[in-house]
Amino acid sequence: MTQAKIRWGILSTAKIGTEKVIPAMQQGEFGEVAAIASRNLDAARGAAASLGISGAYGSYEELLADKSVDAVYIPLPNHLHVDWSIRALEAGKHVLCEKPIGLSAAEGEKLLDAAKRHPGQKIMEAFMYRHHPQWLHTRRLIGSGAIGELHTIQSAFCYNNTDPANIRNRKEYGGGGLMDIGCYNISLSRYLYGTEPLRVMGSIDYDPDFGTDRLCSAIMEFKQGTSSFICSTQASPYQRMNAFGPDGRIEIQIPFNAPPDEACNVWLQDDRGLHHWQSEPCDQYTIQGDLFAKAILDDTEVPTPLEDGVANMRVIEAIVRSAREGTWISLR
Repeated sequence: MTQAKIRWGILSTAKIGTEKVIPAMQQGEFGEVAAIASRNLDAARGAAASLGISGAYGSYEELLADKSVDAVYIPLPNHLHVDWSIRALEAGKHVLCEKPIGLSAAEGEKLLDAAKRHPGQKIMEAFMYRHHPQWLHTRRLIGSGAIGELHTIQSAFCYNNTDPANIRNRKEYGGGGLMDIGCYNISLSRYLYGTEPLRVMGSIDYDPDFGTDRLCSAIMEFKQGTSSFICSTQASPYQRMNAFGPDGRIEIQIPFNAPPDEACNVWLQDDRGLHHWQSEPCDQYTIQGDLFAKAILDDTEVPTPLEDGVANMRVIEAIVRSAREGTWISLR
């Protein structure tokens, strides 16, 4: 492409988009948000007016038909991710879709097949945390042997939300802790080990009214070591990540919802003491949008291939099955 920026279209006026992602993407160097769509035209126009977006559509189909839109960001409910991602590809759009990529690994495979039929379009799952400097720094530390060989990871991601109307508590929309936040714990483990787990064990508590998982404790066994985590939608808000090796420990204070206007802290503890590293304030959503846009402009690979999202779904499904059957589940 010869243009300097790609033109983004947004499918949905979802809160995560209007409050976090869109304002961040508008600060990017390689993209501009040109249009937003809702199933309610007034909602689309209201969001467009408040965010300074020139185009507003009363249906997702209308936005996809707009030939001036190069790429779409999809923050729709989980159960709509695959369908609208495929429709966007078929309309000739590049696709950045919120996590999880679908409701199952089979859905992810369906999207992967569709992406292969449209090799000219870029597609990526929006796991924004991976692009933050604190994670790049942590991965460099591990790769350099700062803690010796990585032996085990412990992470937690929790919040407290008991609103029955909230989409995260709606089973039919793909709600629940594993889909919403546990996917991060799984993703970071695969990211730091650089491979897939061999087997998993999980324990899950379900909300009796919502039917969604409200607490999951799980352990993943990799060739090099293990990773254990908890995620909960009904616990005191908390997040943390610790990675351990024989020669040290790395801790990330705010691993997932890194504040865009504050420095983020990473600690390395080794036999010489405690070493503190701080990132410059940055918005991981801006970085994500620019990396994806740059891949389009330069026609290079996206930072995270779609296959990664499908692999993450396989682990989620294995943990759910393990909890149901009360045994280890092999992923080999």
